[in-house]
Amino acid sequence: QVQLVESGGNLVQPGGSLRLSCAASGSTLNYYAIGWFRQAPGKEREGVSCISFIDDTTYYASSVKGRFTISRDNAKNTVYLEMNSLQPEDTAVYYCAIPDGMAWICEPTDFGSWGQGTQVTVSS
Repeated sequence: QVQLVESGGNLVQPGGSLRLSCAASGSTLNYYAIGWFRQAPGKEREGVSCISFIDDTTYYASSVKGRFTISRDNAKNTVYLEMNSLQPEDTAVYYCAIPDGMAWICEPTDFGSWGQGTQVTVSS
């Protein structure tokens, strides 16, 4: 079983930047991807960005494309989400998760093994 721990959330002003980290531990040898998701108050959880561990294919939601970058450090078993030009609508709890199987799309329904989340607040 894989355990995921997110970190890096903070309060930031509009236009600012943050880097989130998702550290994996446990049985990390056989998982296929990691995704970042977010959930704002009163809204459903949504996919933000995912990266395949098979071929490094990346996916970005249209709302973050060009502003967010997902990357991974294999040696540290860590996936990062670099977030630039942050806006108030990016305010949410951000989670990372692992897909349940080899075939997945970057949507919460295809992912399990969630971390506890990290709060990102964008406000002046």
